[in-house]
Amino acid sequence: MIDVTRGASPLVLGLPHTGTDVPVEVWDRLNETGRALADTDWHVHDLYAGLVDGITMVRTRIHRYVIDVNRDPEGHSLYPGQNTTTLVPLTDFDGRSIWQDGAEPDAEEIARCRVLYHAPYHAALEAELRRVRDLHGFAILYDCHSIRSQIPFLFDGRLPDFNIGTNRGRTCDPQIEAQVLQRCEAAEGYSTILNGRFLGGWTSRHYGRPADGFHAIQMELAQATYCDEAPPWSYDSSRAERLRAHLRPILTDLISWRPT
Repeated sequence: MIDVTRGASPLVLGLPHTGTDVPVEVWDRLNETGRALADTDWHVHDLYAGLVDGITMVRTRIHRYVIDVNRDPEGHSLYPGQNTTTLVPLTDFDGRSIWQDGAEPDAEEIARCRVLYHAPYHAALEAELRRVRDLHGFAILYDCHSIRSQIPFLFDGRLPDFNIGTNRGRTCDPQIEAQVLQRCEAAEGYSTILNGRFLGGWTSRHYGRPADGFHAIQMELAQATYCDEAPPWSYDSSRAERLRAHLRPILTDLISWRPT
């Protein structure tokens, strides 16, 4: 359920939304919209695979419709006043119900899913962050995400290609934020925004404690940069390799970064 690849560098990649596994007891209650699994971060684990050596990767195979491991386990909204999805989503990103009528999860089921799926992912992620911090005196979490570039229910217009989130500078050293931003802005043909619609999810906000040696930054990629944004969500090798050429130096910079 949790895949962990260990490296010796200070960099840990979190992959919370690439999984497509849905337990049968959940699958049987999803409606046709839910079973489409449209809000998956399609192919992100493949996009980052093999870019640089020495990184640690933590990935859950469980789909976000079972429980979203990048949401506050207490259910508090990360974006008060804005449309978003919940800890166990009731709708997809277009605001459409994903459950059959009367089959929505209750509080007891949500609590069970927290124990079965949310907690193990974060136990693994925290263990790896502490391991590399013990090795280097600090750790950097790079939280990997992607999303369709146009979702009117969530945001107006078209999303930029690179969406960097540091919760307005709170989750990492300013040098880390500046390095990633500089690389993205230098990527010809791509658009970039810092702390726009996406400030970073619960994961980066929870672990990003620079004073304690834990730095976190979220990267939300527009899926149009590497795959089709409609079923079957095909991976476009040409677009992906062009994008990977810019992701590689971002990760290389993070591996090389040292606190001053």
